[in-house]
Amino acid sequence: MKLGFIGTGTITKAIVTGLIKSDYSFSSIYISQRNKKVSSGLANLHEKIKICEKNQEIINNSDIIFLAVLPEQAEAVLKPLHFHDTAQIVSLIATVSLERISQWTSQGAKISRAVPLPTVLDHHGITTVYPPAECVEELFKHLGRVVPLQSIEAFDALVVASATMGVYFDLLETIAQWLVAKGVDYNSSQIYMSDLFYGLAVTSKNAKGKSFATLRDEHSTPNGLNQQVCVEFRKKLGTAALLSAFESLEDRLIRMKSS
Repeated sequence: MKLGFIGTGTITKAIVTGLIKSDYSFSSIYISQRNKKVSSGLANLHEKIKICEKNQEIINNSDIIFLAVLPEQAEAVLKPLHFHDTAQIVSLIATVSLERISQWTSQGAKISRAVPLPTVLDHHGITTVYPPAECVEELFKHLGRVVPLQSIEAFDALVVASATMGVYFDLLETIAQWLVAKGVDYNSSQIYMSDLFYGLAVTSKNAKGKSFATLRDEHSTPNGLNQQVCVEFRKKLGTAALLSAFESLEDRLIRMKSS
């Protein structure tokens, strides 16, 4: 399989690095040189990775073509190019519709959208794919879990939900700074909270058949410390703020797709 990446940002770096460390079979990976630091770094990792001066060269040589450019640059980058109808195109541009991608690339080619998380680099990622495509799913299975989706509504909802990564680290930073204010050094705070949340993630992943609400209750003794923090968080509208942010982001995606 010959793979091509138009755009060499964080996600391209994560996918390519993850593939190199996996047993996925590829004959060549073609990448653009737009971000020279990233592209040269990737090329140094494996002899089968080739940097292309022109994006058309990537398209001409690839079976699967990944689009990883910024949304505001996508039309200008893609429209001048010629995509062959036998290619499998994978758009990693989360805010641009399939219809728009088709207009800018090929009306005949198979096109899927995918949202791989940065952790695919270490094969701990989870990737949503819409519409399902066997060759795309097979590739991402080597980088973690894959969730093929049958509706754009479900795909967009998971896009919104995945936008909580910043909130997650902001929560950890808030806790760490509180601990520092109480006399715990930052390094110890970071280690403690990282291991605490990692353990909870493992518990969640292995808790087959249990809802998050059940796990919350199992970790919250009545009138205990965990329950008190959970109650206070809800009372101060912490969960309401999160849901409000989701609705705002959902509205933003709708506006971007219709513009």
